[in-house]
Amino acid sequence: MKKILFATTALVATASVAAADVNFSGYGRFGIQYNSGADEADGEKETRLRSRFRFNIDANATTDGGVDFSARVRLQADDNADGTAGAASLSGARFTTQYEGLRVDVGNISGTVDNLPDFYGFEPGLTAFTGQTSGFNFDDDAFSSTGAGVNGVFAQYAIGDFAVSGSFSPEETGAGEQWGISGAYAGDTFAVAVTYSENDPTGGPDADQIALGTTSVVALTASATFGAFSGTLLVGNEDADNDNGAFDTFWGLSANYELGTATDIQFSYGDGAGDADTQAFALGFVQDLGGGVDLKGAVGTFKPGGESSETFADLGVQFNF
Repeated sequence: MKKILFATTALVATASVAAADVNFSGYGRFGIQYNSGADEADGEKETRLRSRFRFNIDANATTDGGVDFSARVRLQADDNADGTAGAASLSGARFTTQYEGLRVDVGNISGTVDNLPDFYGFEPGLTAFTGQTSGFNFDDDAFSSTGAGVNGVFAQYAIGDFAVSGSFSPEETGAGEQWGISGAYAGDTFAVAVTYSENDPTGGPDADQIALGTTSVVALTASATFGAFSGTLLVGNEDADNDNGAFDTFWGLSANYELGTATDIQFSYGDGAGDADTQAFALGFVQDLGGGVDLKGAVGTFKPGGESSETFADLGVQFNF
């Protein structure tokens, strides 16, 4: 009798999960990192182990009329700068409603800058330690993997190869009240996108952003693919009421070349005209080991405005599930 009861309970539990359409995904990565610019006075280590475990939980449902509803939370554990292991944290929830070309996100959203196609480009290395955005300083709304995030709204409408987007978050969350708009075109081999975003931190929780006053950014991205070669380009301009030497024109580019059926070579460069902007180069590789497992590594240099260059390198394995 107990065996029958147990089997029935298991069947009901399985049916409930299936009806809710709950999906799991994510990745794990681990390896070693070298950073010549590590601040040992703050407990940072020049050479240390790096690791991350990311676990996405997605719940989905569809109405009889074809409207899709979904929600995501993320569990993530990262190592600490002193080489110790960090505890896993749960993110805030992002809710999504989608019907045909219209998509609306609510809660722990990404704004129009973070959602802009090809904004980050190719980021070499196991930890994606740099990319074409090294000269970018605007505090844009982005999905938080380990915190509540901004309680905002992002909306996008796509027609064929074109898409327009808008986002808003109130001043009580994130870096202050922030809004943005964007437009994008994505063809078979070429894509271009542009965004404008503005942040008013008055009354917000971030003291550094309040000192800057209202900040804004306009950014343009472009990408192209020709056979085994793919490249991205980023250019933009930031403005602040009280400039701290970092807000100015910024630019960058990145590339990926498929050297063979299992090996990719990646490159990135970023810089900016601001006195405090960081110039960064990186060259890396991705070796497909099969089964969703990649060997990744890169070496790069950072040169913060007015300071000497620093060398950064990493190497390790990432497995996706």
